[in-house]
Amino acid sequence: MDIKYLGHSAFELNADGKKILIDPFLVAVPDYKPENIYNIFVTHAHGDHLGSAIEISKKTGAPITAVFELANYCAKQGAKTQDISLGSWIDYSWGRVCAVPAFHSSSTPDGQYGGCPCGFILEAGGQVIYHAGDTCLSSEMKMIGEVYQPDVAMLPIGGKYTMDIEHAVKASEWLGATMIVPMHYNTFDAISVDISEFERQIREIGKMPLILKIGG
Repeated sequence: MDIKYLGHSAFELNADGKKILIDPFLVAVPDYKPENIYNIFVTHAHGDHLGSAIEISKKTGAPITAVFELANYCAKQGAKTQDISLGSWIDYSWGRVCAVPAFHSSSTPDGQYGGCPCGFILEAGGQVIYHAGDTCLSSEMKMIGEVYQPDVAMLPIGGKYTMDIEHAVKASEWLGATMIVPMHYNTFDAISVDISEFERQIREIGKMPLILKIGG
């Protein structure tokens, strides 16, 4: 599975030509063209994660997978949706996805309750990718490492609203993933970090930091 970083916590995954979007907040890639999108996943309702999901779904017909309350909100805005609950698998033409716990808050841009936040486990082409969403460090990551055994972990590192670098390093140990992709950092002043410090600490625990350039 190919991974393209779209800034903040947004990614485009490509599974055998089928493109998948996660948390498509696209301010860092204003010229991005959502083409051949099969599915959209949104971890929670905050604007910097819901992003352009509704507009892309309406344009492409790609369903948004999100927890029940957020899926209902998106459907009322005209998007195609698929609701999911924590711990459940959904099969897709390119693989399967499970929603897992994240510890954060969630409200829609107009202030409605957005359901519980979550992360996603994506299995495709023999690879397992964990997108943590917005979350603090929690013992759930020990369970995720034991049960789902991710190859790649996408972890927030910006602090303030999520884990910081120190906690992301501990999460990396618990998860057991070989490659660690940082996200949710340096978009705003409040979540500014020294990315070289993240790289150093991840290498010290024997993991591979996969620091993607925006659009790369």
